[in-house]
Amino acid sequence: MSKVEATDTAAAAAAPVEKRNTPLRLAVYAVSGALLLALPLFSGDFYINLASQILIAAIFALSLNLLVGYGGLSSLGHASFLGLSAYFAAWFFTRGGMDHTSSALIALFGTTVVAGLFGLIALRASGLGFLMITLALSQVLWGVAFRWSSVTNGDNGLSGLTRPMPFGLDINGADSFYWFSLVIFAVSFVLMAVFTESAFGSALRGTRDQPRRMAALGFDVWLIRWITFVYAGFWGAVAGLLYVYYHKYIHPTSLSITASAEGLLAVIAGGSGTLGGPVVGAALVMILKNYASAYVERWNMLLGLVFLFIVIFMPEGLVPGTKRLWKRFTGGGK
Repeated sequence: MSKVEATDTAAAAAAPVEKRNTPLRLAVYAVSGALLLALPLFSGDFYINLASQILIAAIFALSLNLLVGYGGLSSLGHASFLGLSAYFAAWFFTRGGMDHTSSALIALFGTTVVAGLFGLIALRASGLGFLMITLALSQVLWGVAFRWSSVTNGDNGLSGLTRPMPFGLDINGADSFYWFSLVIFAVSFVLMAVFTESAFGSALRGTRDQPRRMAALGFDVWLIRWITFVYAGFWGAVAGLLYVYYHKYIHPTSLSITASAEGLLAVIAGGSGTLGGPVVGAALVMILKNYASAYVERWNMLLGLVFLFIVIFMPEGLVPGTKRLWKRFTGGGK
């Protein structure tokens, strides 16, 4: 069997998660984009800042979704890349005396290298073993951030970071930082969409659904997963840069299992293996975390109840579940 035939077989074996270029899908993207662009025109600073946090969380959830939804690799250590990138950027700027551009490039490169090293270790296993290894690796970084006080300032975290001025533009205001985050989000969304919709993305879904068949067809299953792991780590690092620029501060909790669990929850709640699902899930988690917590003391319990509701009535996630209900009510399918 030729490599082209093998690729076609792999694409057929990997069931498509979303239909490509359907009018409804394009309409949803157009309306969503228009609403995002117009948000600062009818919202106060609180909601604009909340929207900025949602965009950051959405990039993080989308990067994790590359592993969970498209690769079938559930990780509980993805916050390592967000937190590590944030620490790199904050340390090299506040203590290393570098400018924003240099510290950001070091943060992206250094975090991506660490992702490659972590992938070499974690991908020695799959399933529960992979999840536990990623958890263990993230806990190592979390412990280092807490204990290496001379570098990380321990429990006090690193502060004193300012926001950059890309192309001379001041992004210290709520509106301007939102626009900046929206541009980065749009770029990341498009590039991750291209990644998942490419031939490589089909091969990745093939390793998720039929790893033995993919290996028999001549594909290097481990290498495909490792490349995806590194790519996901890079976008996690991008989310980390936005995170530290937003807060102007970084604390070891950004590396904690709670941060990783929130990202994983967003992916599952919204719908893993879709592009819109992690965005919707991230919005849900951040709204409950930042808005509902002002009215409900135990907002974590509320989040748990919402997640339980989703698992019972929409086990595939909010986005696929909504599509299923829409087709049922409109007679487009069962």
